[in-house]
Amino acid sequence: MKCLFTGITDPGLLRSVNQDAYYIDPNGRFFIVADGMGGHAGGQEASLIATKMIQNYLDSHWTSDEDSRTLLERAFLIANRAIVQDQSRHPERSDMGTTAVVVMFRNGQPWCAHIGDSRLYRLRGAKLEQITEDHTWVARAMKVGDLTPDQARVHPWRHILSKCLGREDLRQIDVQPIDVQGSDRLLLCSDGLTEELSDHLIAFHLKSIRACDKAAAALVNAAKDKGGRDNITVVIVAMDSQPLSDLPTTSP
Repeated sequence: MKCLFTGITDPGLLRSVNQDAYYIDPNGRFFIVADGMGGHAGGQEASLIATKMIQNYLDSHWTSDEDSRTLLERAFLIANRAIVQDQSRHPERSDMGTTAVVVMFRNGQPWCAHIGDSRLYRLRGAKLEQITEDHTWVARAMKVGDLTPDQARVHPWRHILSKCLGREDLRQIDVQPIDVQGSDRLLLCSDGLTEELSDHLIAFHLKSIRACDKAAAALVNAAKDKGGRDNITVVIVAMDSQPLSDLPTTSP
């Protein structure tokens, strides 16, 4: 199965600094999106530390005997420790933190790890499914029935995270194997996209634009058209056996 992929990040229309970061392994082994918080310098630094530390750990331990779940857990925990250590060295960044979502293809099995509200979606045919579960106050409230999805989208506490990288008490990382079939599309994104676009609009652009780079640009532009209030980061991974030159491109 051939893997096609692309990534794009944009500061949006209101932010002067982009606190998002992403990394795409050149061989398509793993993909990272992080969304920093804690002031301009802090948020930017936290997301960069997270992407770099996760990348370095996966690169250096890729052929080790560690199973894939442990590999991802340790990569996230090492990134968390690096951010906490940076906080102690730079008190002005003591409240910084970051979300992170990673997709990894190793030993024939796709995996996902995440923390915070950066998301992984899977488009299969016409159906878009959110694979990750947000670590937010509103997600917890929806789970127990205190909020509806429509209420959660506009709730004033929707950005309050229950977990993120950059906390000394972090012990657990959500890691799960994911099912991927030919012609599926995976979307990793920061909440700058999902804050502006409904799942329906996200699915529309993923379905109607075949070329990954054009689909990613269309998603970012659509989020900006809706207000672009936050930084926007999109990584698309398309599972397809066709060569890139054979893929038709259509506009929505």
